[in-house]
Formats: sequence, C-alpha cells, structure tokens
Amino acid sequence: MSSILHNGSGEKTSRPDVLVHVAANVRRLRQAAGLSQQALAEAAGVSRRMLVSVERGDVNVSLTTLDRLAEALGVIFHVLVQPPETEDSAYIDEIAWAGRSAESYGRLLASKATREVELWRWQLAPGECYSSEPDAAGWHEMIVVVEGTLTLRVGEETRTLAEGEFHVFPSDQPYAYCNESDATLRFIRNVLH
Repeated sequence: MSSILHNGSGEKTSRPDVLVHVAANVRRLRQAAGLSQQALAEAAGVSRRMLVSVERGDVNVSLTTLDRLAEALGVIFHVLVQPPETEDSAYIDEIAWAGRSAESYGRLLASKATREVELWRWQLAPGECYSSEPDAAGWHEMIVVVEGTLTLRVGEETRTLAEGEFHVFPSDQPYAYCNESDATLRFIRNVLH
C-alpha cells in the first residue's frame, strides 16, 4: 500500500499531523487490545524499534507497515491515519505521502470500511516519482489523470496516461507513479480490495 510521508530528501521537516494521528491511534488501539509493544510488533511482523518510532510519531513509515499494524490490531487501515476526533469515519483528508518537492504529495481523502476502498488525490512535481511495494493479492488501483501526464509503471509494463485518461490494475506487483514532464501532474487514485 505505498508509503506514508516518505520524503527522500533527508531534510528534517516539522512533523505532519498525520504522523501525530498515527502515533496516537496505534498507541491507543494497542493499549485497548492489552498488547505490549513487543507483542504488537511480532503480530505485525515489524521490529519493536519501528513500532516505538511509529508511536512517537517521528518515523517515515511505509503504508504496507501501517497496513500490517492495522491488521494485527483488527482495524481497517484508515482508522490509523484519521484524526481521532473525526465524526465521519469515512472522511480523512490528510496528507499521507510527501515527496522531495513541496508540490508532491498524496492526500487520502476518504476510506469506506464496507469493502476497503480509499480515495486519494495525488500531485507530483516535475521529475518526482513514487514507487510502491506490491500489495497483497486482491488489491486494485484505479487511476484517472486530472492534469498533466502520468508515467505509470506496473511490474515490467510502462504506460503513459494523459489528462482525462484512466487505468485500472491489480497492485499485487511493484508499481510506480512518475512525472517525467515539465508540468505539475495531478491525478485521482482509488485503492480497493
């Protein structure tokens, strides 16, 4: 499921709200389940050190890792990233990925638990590329380009999508969204299982 606030520049930036939400939600859910950090780390297949960093809110964590934590806690992914005070459980509207450029980000708009569907708005600056690990079998992506040109890499295949074009693909293989043009790219991404 891609990556949360992965900023490859190595620069120290202020902690985004979504990391604060994730930290509070993971800690609250772990404690409610009566799990130690070690027990949750083992159940999710992550290191205890990673879990400690997640609960402090000071780590760039992959969305795949968050998905594993959500599964181990028995909740849907979006429960970990939404603001704790949110009344509408489907409404998220949080930046969940940031690129090297301030113009590059992925914003999780909403997620519906009835069938695990996520709605994202993405923007990539010229030259920016986002790569993801494969998702579990059964996950799919639906992409529609709103502005610019998207170079989409899925497994060994590369496809170029212009404004107004769309593509649907199973995301159980490595994939990447790249902006190889000179203009800002904007697209909508639906993730569903």
